[in-house]
Amino acid sequence: MKNEEIIKVIYKKVNKAPKIIEIKNDLETKQKLVNGLIEVVPYINNMLIICNEEGKINNLKANVLFDYDFIAGDFIIVGDDYENADFKSLTEEQIKEAVEDINKRSIKYKEKSNTQGVEK
Repeated sequence: MKNEEIIKVIYKKVNKAPKIIEIKNDLETKQKLVNGLIEVVPYINNMLIICNEEGKINNLKANVLFDYDFIAGDFIIVGDDYENADFKSLTEEQIKEAVEDINKRSIKYKEKSNTQGVEK
């Protein structure tokens, strides 16, 4: 099977709702989305999380929680094309499952407001 050039993924920025986007299936695009070197983390239902490999040591904000760990910084969720050692588009079923799961795990940050006595 030919590897997909454009794939449908979920993009999750810190403090934002997950977004379904289409991206070029290349290293440069993935690095740009996660703002650095990529790390691939197994997820659920033949999906993978691609995040910033140095997110925690660079003190990026926590984005989602997993039991005793978290993903720091922006990340994407892709399909696991293990047969071709590549990534592939998410199915509609995977998108629904992942968005629901990620919304439950998301960390919400409140913006500081000067009306609460915070110095300018």
